Amino acid sequence: MGRLFGTDGVRGRANADLTPELALSVARAAAGVLADRDGTSRPVAVVGRDPRASGEMLEAAVVAGLASAGAEVLRAGVLPTPAIAHLTADTGADLGVMISASHNPMPDNGIKLFSRGGHKLPDALEIAIEQAVADGTAGHRPTGAGIGRVRDLPGAAESYAQHLLSTVAQPLTGLTLVVDCAHGAAATVAPEVYRRAGATVHVIGGEPDGWNINDGIGSTHLGPLMKAVAEVGADLGIAHDGDADRCLAITATGDTVDGDAILAICALALHERGALAGETVVATVMSNLGFHHAMRGAGIAVHTTAVGDRYVLEALRAQELSLGGEQSGHLVFLDHATTGDGLLTGLALLSRMAATGSSLAELASVVQRLPQTLVNVPVRDRLAVAESDAVADAVNAVEAELGDDGRVLLRPSGTEQLVRVMVEAPTQEQADSIAERLAAVVASCN
Repeated sequence: MGRLFGTDGVRGRANADLTPELALSVARAAAGVLADRDGTSRPVAVVGRDPRASGEMLEAAVVAGLASAGAEVLRAGVLPTPAIAHLTADTGADLGVMISASHNPMPDNGIKLFSRGGHKLPDALEIAIEQAVADGTAGHRPTGAGIGRVRDLPGAAESYAQHLLSTVAQPLTGLTLVVDCAHGAAATVAPEVYRRAGATVHVIGGEPDGWNINDGIGSTHLGPLMKAVAEVGADLGIAHDGDADRCLAITATGDTVDGDAILAICALALHERGALAGETVVATVMSNLGFHHAMRGAGIAVHTTAVGDRYVLEALRAQELSLGGEQSGHLVFLDHATTGDGLLTGLALLSRMAATGSSLAELASVVQRLPQTLVNVPVRDRLAVAESDAVADAVNAVEAELGDDGRVLLRPSGTEQLVRVMVEAPTQEQADSIAERLAAVVASCN
């Protein structure tokens, strides 16, 4: 069996790669491993899902697996991923299970696991669960009164909503927004939360039917949100993905505000209040150089990690920092949440607008984004490229040419025989030219 867990849980085509049988086995194994680790005879698990149709099938399998392992199961229903992390911590549960494939298309699905406190599982626990699934030692099988019971978790959505609203320092009165719920889990709570925070809210992508999640809408398809913002004359648009753990935004004039700009806006807000731990923000290697320049100008250090919100989280926890995020819109406010939370991010963005009286465009202008070019180069051996002297010499020459005015990143794909060549430079023409040169050198390694 290959590795089950990727950077964000177990994911694949529902009923093909991610079957009910596999979901049941993963759930049983997770309950068994966590019970053994904590010495818990009857673990408690919170289970949630996004609204895609296959989630109903996989939820049934997960719940069966957990109960089979003797776990008490609390079904939270359709809620965002960060809601399940919050509820896992809030209820004192030993395990949280979210069934979602995030921004992926409807045929996909996934299983995300949280340990006690709502934290993503460390590698050691994921490996133990994989091993238990592979060799069939997924915990004991109790009988009689030892079998787990299943019940719905009352007030799950309201508990999460109150948690979010507790982070809003002042009413958002006077702000008008369009929220794109991607026909996903955000539709259950996002419009109500933004309204209760004081904003005037228009909704698109708020009618999930099980099949339409992320279908031409949401944070990976911003066109409908741009159109809606213009039509209603809103101050901004907020786009979530299928499980609402990310947030992107649109200005009143239709410009995209990505995760780098949102992270910068939120970092400056915390910095001014003296609430940015270590005067440091965590970002990944994909963050634009313009973000780094903005942070340096404000006296804020940037700690850089590999791509993936789990690496952002690891750095935040290891260094006792409070804010980090990705260009894709995953932001983690560690003082309020244990994972990326799109609604929490949206509220922070709106709060900054309300506190300053500034438009989103004005706030986002702090990041002067450098033109960027990304080229995917097919290769026979990713490791050979990494060890190539010719590639290293070419990269060194380009870095000397760009100095502090640009940067180069060569990143092997984690799943394909590709090397991603990313170049940032003062002009788009220069970025394109340098990327083509480097791509040719990388291709020559074949």
